[in-house]
Amino acid sequence: MSDYSVASEFDQFIINKKPDEKRDEKFYRGMKIVLGVLCALLAMEFILYKFALPSAKTPRVVFSGLNNYSAEYLMDEVLGLRVGNYFSFDTAALAAKLSAVSGIESVEIEKHFPDKIAVKVKERECVAMTFVNDGGKTVPVQIDKNCVLYECPNMSFDNTIPIVSGIPVEFLSGGMRIPAKYRMLIEQIDRIRALPQKYFAAVSEICVLPKKYGNYELMIIPVNSRARVLTDRALNEEALQYMMVVLEVVNSIEPNATEIDLRYGSVSYRTPHGGNVE
Repeated sequence: MSDYSVASEFDQFIINKKPDEKRDEKFYRGMKIVLGVLCALLAMEFILYKFALPSAKTPRVVFSGLNNYSAEYLMDEVLGLRVGNYFSFDTAALAAKLSAVSGIESVEIEKHFPDKIAVKVKERECVAMTFVNDGGKTVPVQIDKNCVLYECPNMSFDNTIPIVSGIPVEFLSGGMRIPAKYRMLIEQIDRIRALPQKYFAAVSEICVLPKKYGNYELMIIPVNSRARVLTDRALNEEALQYMMVVLEVVNSIEPNATEIDLRYGSVSYRTPHGGNVE
């Protein structure tokens, strides 16, 4: 009697257990299908993001560090560059074309996946201006601290950038430097501009006067004086301070003085009638 009861309870347990196992199997099978679909979708998205999009889209060129140039201007300068897609984009060719722009000192290019080309530009900093004959017309050009001549379409100037005339430049070529013997003058100007005092705000023009035997002297034209100042090529803070003091004294003695000579360790000035006074 007891054996029958135990067997019956066991059969009943098996009968009650089978539906739960079937439900679990269906649940796990469904979860496997869902996970499989999700993995397939993730794999497809990875392939699309990793290969399809970079291969199909033209990468964006994004500039930084621009002050005097616009992105549109620089893109016009690199017309004809084979762009292609992210993988085939020739960053070396882009760097070479941008470096050929005379007003750009250096270029750094990085590719950012999946479709961005980041271009960091360092523009040349203008130290002085001069004028060059280009194709029969006189054009203003800038000079940087490395004595490179360059043109810049949107350059803004202030009164701390002096005009330097008389430097013998027969033609303008992108990235060319001024003759070697005049480079010391640009270096002197750069050092003076770095001072807190804005000395060149009082100077209208610095004229280079070549000497017969290969050297040169300077003629400085002040802003608020009709007198031109002749001096040697040693242009520094002390020389400019001395020039301003002499200008003030001479103007108080002879307001109509046309020329002041500070060469040879003495001071003399010329009157409108051509007489020299020491």
